[in-house]
Amino acid sequence: MSQRKSISGRPSGTDGSDFSYRMVVDSRYQKVAQGKSRLSALIFTQAFIRILEAAILFLSTPKGEPLNRFCVSSSIISFISLFIGELGRKRSRSTLLKLYLFGSSIATVISVASLIKSEKLFELIESLSKWESSAIKIFKVTAVLFGQFL
Repeated sequence: MSQRKSISGRPSGTDGSDFSYRMVVDSRYQKVAQGKSRLSALIFTQAFIRILEAAILFLSTPKGEPLNRFCVSSSIISFISLFIGELGRKRSRSTLLKLYLFGSSIATVISVASLIKSEKLFELIESLSKWESSAIKIFKVTAVLFGQFL
């Protein structure tokens, strides 16, 4: 094959004058990428909080006593919804993201209901002088409220 050469030695169309037409990323794709990045940070933060909640749940339960069913079900639902949310984020599937939103909302409602049912929140509010001795209870309340905020 013969090589194409123009008179000046450079192929036509590569003189740099067409730079504004090359590799332009539309703003909607940039917004999607930014949204996916924020969603990734949110999912990672929620997973970290849920892992801490599960660890505190297992460490604070006295030996021989059964685990709180509400807390365990909330943890299971939240981990499943986080997994679904990560799949939806990676594959850009809106149905999976909606399922993640629904699952994480249900897990948060169960966590708040469990916290109110156990009356630990009311105990902490009533006995402000005992906050130093009940650090685990304070962490549970803080984790649930922060998870609800996210």
